[in-house]
Amino acid sequence: MASMMQPQIILLKEGTDTSQGKAQLVSNINACTAIGDVVRTTLGPRGMDKLIHDDKGSVTISNDGATIMKLLDIVHPAAKILVDIAKSQDSEVGDGTTTVVLLAAEFLKEAKPFIEDGVHSQNLIRSYRTASTLAIEKVKELAVSIEGKSVEEKKGLLAKCAATTLSSKLIGGEKEFFATMVVDAVMAIGNDDRLNLIGIKKVPGGNMRDSFLVDGVAFKKTFSYAGFEQQPKKFLNPKILLLNIELELKSEKENAEIRLSDPSQYQSIVDAEWNIIYDKLDKCVESGAKVVLSRLAIGDLATQYFADRDIFCAGRVGEEDLNRVAAAAGGTVQTSVNNIITEAKISFNSKIGFNHLQVLGTCEIFEEKQVGGERFNIFSGCPSGRTATIVLRGGADQFIEEAERSLHDAIMIVRRAVKNSTVVPGGGAIDMEISKYLRQHSRTIAGKSQLFINSYAKALEVIPRQLCDNAGFDATDVLNKLRQKHAMQSGEGASYGVDINTGGIADSFANFVWEPAVVKINAINAATEAACLILSVDETVKNPKSESAQGEAAAGAMGRGRGGGRGRGMRRR
Repeated sequence: MASMMQPQIILLKEGTDTSQGKAQLVSNINACTAIGDVVRTTLGPRGMDKLIHDDKGSVTISNDGATIMKLLDIVHPAAKILVDIAKSQDSEVGDGTTTVVLLAAEFLKEAKPFIEDGVHSQNLIRSYRTASTLAIEKVKELAVSIEGKSVEEKKGLLAKCAATTLSSKLIGGEKEFFATMVVDAVMAIGNDDRLNLIGIKKVPGGNMRDSFLVDGVAFKKTFSYAGFEQQPKKFLNPKILLLNIELELKSEKENAEIRLSDPSQYQSIVDAEWNIIYDKLDKCVESGAKVVLSRLAIGDLATQYFADRDIFCAGRVGEEDLNRVAAAAGGTVQTSVNNIITEAKISFNSKIGFNHLQVLGTCEIFEEKQVGGERFNIFSGCPSGRTATIVLRGGADQFIEEAERSLHDAIMIVRRAVKNSTVVPGGGAIDMEISKYLRQHSRTIAGKSQLFINSYAKALEVIPRQLCDNAGFDATDVLNKLRQKHAMQSGEGASYGVDINTGGIADSFANFVWEPAVVKINAINAATEAACLILSVDETVKNPKSESAQGEAAAGAMGRGRGGGRGRGMRRR
């Protein structure tokens, strides 16, 4: 009897939590579905906003999927995958973050009954990947190119894409106004990929319509000393000098020691300090610059010196703003003023124009302008023109923050549309068309795959259904109309989607509800990959070590905090 007993095998550390099998997979699916339910109501033009306030007391109001997912402190390991795909969609294409989370959650929701019935998850994964490939091919086939159009036509088409993105945001009421602004900003930076060349500055006060686009660089007036008000505040075609040095009177370092044998020598040391700063300032003036910007401080002496010579100066300019001025005005940020005069003369006398030797930049107009309660330094009509600044106005701070996030999405979308130049109809039209195509395709397949691809097709209908739910319409009625329209043999119903205004259906393409094809392709790809990844996990092991280590650290900190010992130098009671 004793020989039949098996010895107990201990593999994992005591306290390790393991859960595996079907129950574990269903638990992960439920967690992801719960995440989908959180962002579900934010989809589309009639989507609701979420108000999130963190432990520090800061409040965020947003309906941007990626922002909400970042701010939710999600601890479930499987649900974190959905946070990652929302972030990747945001960084890759800028929009469609709610769509990607919703699709992934719906794919898993459709897979759940099959898992519970004992279907092996690998069969589902195989079918989902096949369906994803077919769906992406269909999107590419349905996409319409906007290449070969004139600049004005292309601007109009891009503005439609931006307006579609902005319609679901808090600033949707002014989408035409902002769409034109976004397109002009993206066209200004040309083919440059650096997003930071488009600056967004926020000024509380006024209304949204007071926002404006600067064809150049604008930044808030920096800290300044007394002589600043005597400086000119407007120049035509000024030369601009960009520095990364301090223009301040340097005092001796702490604990510096100088031994003098003759008291009269002390004055020569003081004079040397003054000579150094005056030498720097003289060289700045001799370069011919009328606007001097520095990333480091420009002291009161330098400010008055420049004011006496009709030169504008600003110290402590942010690095990003300084780099944008350099890109727009054509100058180079200098770390020394020693060779500045000769180099400036070479670059400005050169017949080539703006070459690599250029030290000083230039612009058509520089002026300081009052915007609301702030003063802005504005450089417009820059020769290279590779930058733009949007100055945002609005009432509450939270509103302006959300407006900035909305414009970021629109800028990303327009940049993608410029690069890929293919668009598809929005409003759930493309989703319904792919769903119809996959249902038809599934009927040609024998075996279980037919069911799985059919469930994938059904999951795609979540987008038009949720658009209707969020707008307060009867989703079943609208979806039946859409199915009937998309089933037409002629194919004329392929671009029909949900009409948010009437509660019926409408031709999304004719109504200019467009989105870049790359947004939909990326969303389907990322959502399918996330769903397959979660379906492939059958066991979760939770290591107790990290928890106990955190507990000990916290206990140690509490013990130290409660200690009643009197610290050194503390007053006796």
